[in-house]
Amino acid sequence: MDKRMNALAFALENEEKEREFYLAQARKTRNMAGKNMFKQIADEEKEHYEMLKKLHAKWVEKKKWPATIPLKVQPSSAGSVLQGMSGKKSARITGTEDELKAVRTAIDFEARGVALYSKLAK
Repeated sequence: MDKRMNALAFALENEEKEREFYLAQARKTRNMAGKNMFKQIADEEKEHYEMLKKLHAKWVEKKKWPATIPLKVQPSSAGSVLQGMSGKKSARITGTEDELKAVRTAIDFEARGVALYSKLAK
C-alpha cells in the first residue's frame, strides 16, 4: 500500500512540476503555435493533477486503495491547437534549439507519465 501511496505522491508532484515547465515554455517562446501548445498541455497537466488529488482524497477517506480507479483522462487537444495555428503568420516564427529541446522534453514527460499511470492502475 505504501508503494502505491508513494507513487501517487510522486505523480502529484510530477504533474505540478510539468505544468510549471509548460507554462515557463509558453512564456519563453515567440512562436504562437508553440505558445498555445504549451499552454494547452499545462491546462491538461492541471486536469491530471486534480484527478489524482481526488483519487488521493478517496484513498484517505476510505483508508484503502479504491477497487476501481475512475481516472478518465481526455485525449490531448494540443494537436488541434497546432492545427488551428497552421498557416498563421505568428506560427511561422522558426523555433529555437531550446524550444525544440522543450518539445522533446514534453514528449518524454508524457511518455513517462503514461508508463507511471499504467503501473499505478495495477
